[in-house]
Amino acid sequence: MASIFTKIINREIPSDIVYEDDLVIAFRDISPQAPVHILIVPKKEIATVNDVTAEDEMALGRLFTAAAKIAEENGIAASGYRLMVNCNEDGGQEVFHIHMHLLGGRNLGPMLAKHD
Repeated sequence: MASIFTKIINREIPSDIVYEDDLVIAFRDISPQAPVHILIVPKKEIATVNDVTAEDEMALGRLFTAAAKIAEENGIAASGYRLMVNCNEDGGQEVFHIHMHLLGGRNLGPMLAKHD
C-alpha cells in the first residue's frame, strides 16, 4: 500500500508543495510544530532509515541541498533551523516513508527534554 507521501507525490492528495525536483518533493506539514515546518521526502518510497541502501545516497543527499534552498527561500537560513529524521516507533516516526522535517522561524530550544 502506498504511503500518504507517495499519494502526495502522485498528486492523489492535495498538498502545499514548496519544492520539487527529480529526486525529492517538499511540502508544508499539515500540523506544523514551528512557524516553518516543511517535510522533505524522497520520491522513492523507503520505509525507514534502516531500509536505506547505497543506491539511495543521491536522493538522501538531495534532502540536505533542498533543505538549504528551502530555508533560504523561507528566510530562516541565517537565524537557523533544525532538520530531523525519525526512525521507527521509538524514534517518533509516524509515516513509514522516510522524510526530513525542516523546522524554524523561532528559537527551537533544546533538542530533547531532559529525563531522570
